[in-house]
Amino acid sequence: MSRQLISSEKFPPKPHNCECQAPAVKVPGLVFCAGQTATGEIKQATRTVLQNLKEVLELSGSSLKQVVKYNVYLADMKDFAAMNEVYIDFLPKPMPSRSCLQALAPGEGTAIEIECIAQA
Repeated sequence: MSRQLISSEKFPPKPHNCECQAPAVKVPGLVFCAGQTATGEIKQATRTVLQNLKEVLELSGSSLKQVVKYNVYLADMKDFAAMNEVYIDFLPKPMPSRSCLQALAPGEGTAIEIECIAQA
């Protein structure tokens, strides 16, 4: 099975546990996008993360329309309604499956992280 690491100047591989983590990995039929994060006000942070995922998916030859699953991690579940408002407005219909849970932020001030799996 071939595996292609997806990255660009805007989305370079990031150090992760002494190795580099690609923004996405493409295998036949699927694209796995690593979590994108943002800080600040939750609505703008959600827009930023979804726009970044859109760009990473396009780098891989996929798109938001081809996403089959999102995993959303919020620093505070009180932000769910505001995040969900942007999520529903930003993404194409029909909506894919999604999980959303509260998690410790990966960096100080991180409000949200979203990762996804899409058809290639």
